[in-house]
Amino acid sequence: MKKNILLAILSGLLLALAWPTYGVALLAFVGFVPLLLAEKNIRTSTYKRKGTKVFFTAYLTFIIWNSITTWWIWYSTPFGMFFALAVNSLLMTIVFWLYHFVAKRLPAKVHIIFLPAIWMAFEKFHLNWDFSWPWLNLGNVFSEYTTWIQWYEYTGVFGGALWIWIVNIGIFKAIENYQATQNRKVLTKRLASHVLLIAIPIICSLFILKNYEESTEKVSVTLLQPNIDPYSEKYDISNVQMAKNLVELAKTNITPTTNYVIAPETALARGTSINKFDNTTEKMVLQQFVSQFPNMQFITGVDFYRHYPQQDKPSVTANYYGQNGWFDFYNAAVQISKKDPSQTYIKSKLVVGVENFPFKSILEPLLGDVMLDLGGTVAMRATQKERSVFTSYDKQVKVAPIICYESIYGEFVTQYVEKGANFLAIITNDAWWDNTQGHQQHLSYARLRAIETRKSVARSANTGISAFINEKGEITQTLAYNAKGALAGNVSINNKKTFYVTYGDFIARIGVLFAGMILLYAIARKKQ
Repeated sequence: MKKNILLAILSGLLLALAWPTYGVALLAFVGFVPLLLAEKNIRTSTYKRKGTKVFFTAYLTFIIWNSITTWWIWYSTPFGMFFALAVNSLLMTIVFWLYHFVAKRLPAKVHIIFLPAIWMAFEKFHLNWDFSWPWLNLGNVFSEYTTWIQWYEYTGVFGGALWIWIVNIGIFKAIENYQATQNRKVLTKRLASHVLLIAIPIICSLFILKNYEESTEKVSVTLLQPNIDPYSEKYDISNVQMAKNLVELAKTNITPTTNYVIAPETALARGTSINKFDNTTEKMVLQQFVSQFPNMQFITGVDFYRHYPQQDKPSVTANYYGQNGWFDFYNAAVQISKKDPSQTYIKSKLVVGVENFPFKSILEPLLGDVMLDLGGTVAMRATQKERSVFTSYDKQVKVAPIICYESIYGEFVTQYVEKGANFLAIITNDAWWDNTQGHQQHLSYARLRAIETRKSVARSANTGISAFINEKGEITQTLAYNAKGALAGNVSINNKKTFYVTYGDFIARIGVLFAGMILLYAIARKKQ
């Protein structure tokens, strides 16, 4: 069993060391091999309670992987970090244990198909339930290697997950064959064939990259990075003063032809009634600034609320404040023009525990008011059902107002494009995690959205890293972390829809189908 524990540790380290932005993505192609060997050793051994041993061996792998890659949650809250690491590792372990369960009952040719299928089914599920935390979905591992994955415009990140599993399983089977036959020539040939399995998609990607032509239509954008500390400063500044600060910051790097100024998530952090924003002084300050330029729009994050004076709870998301009644809170983006009423979008993918209390009716009696503070406030937030886009004066430019956490959801972002968005604006506040891999990975994942949708990205972050990303997923300009400033650049406007935008996570859906069918068959069949 000691050997299997060492194999599990090795898998955890390989997966962690593959991860962006510090890692070597090639390690992901062998990351699961030691764990697969450990599972095979246990399954074919004379041990008692094999399932339990596989469970704890796998948990060791996944807790190492999760800990090294997402430890930075600690800067927001130690409790949140421990909870996130423990639960996400547990979910991954259950998925791998299901593979062990199926492997005991079905032939190798079947259960080896089940493994990538059930993993992708898990990742798809993890994108859509209340405890959603897809930070470690496998396809994200290539976010710093965009020259390898230009074909994500067809497959999305699940294409990367499938690629990783095919190579891992192939190498595992090659080692398994060698252990049985001790034939080094066969092992060498099989390993060489899997080098080709890695190389061929990369070659295809390079071909796509060489022949891809970006849109020549562009708009001028200025990104604001006010660099406000959310723990000690942000919520002490009035909205009016913050609006004036944003205007002064914008003036340092704009021209008469600037089309968009974009400020970060909840830049206007002092709560404002969603019904009264157009009549506020902060809106007037920003609108007066915009009116000085012929084609300018101003996009910023705002903290909104809606007050319900009645005693009965008005909505599932409403928060109760005693005699003051009920309140819904919204993390929103607004676009301010020189004449028109503000256009508003309400954030719809919420940070677990901060903006959304999962399974509140069940967990609140057990946990009380404990929340996983991963960055933000602790009041439960309301959402809107569908995506919406911000439209320019001439109706030619439509911006996707993506708020923070939403940018790590591939198929979710395609819904903005389906609504007509022709470039992506990401507004975020990553200051909660300090200068760690958290904000760097978040920026890196935005590159995947650019490739999947073939839309340029303009990213405004409160403390950084603000950046421009082109349609190929290449970062063209950045403003460093923990720096105050304004970054100006040109963003391409692209109205074409990619295959992935049209069909979404089709690979994951096929995986769900295969996983469900094989699992039901395994349950119905006796143990081999």
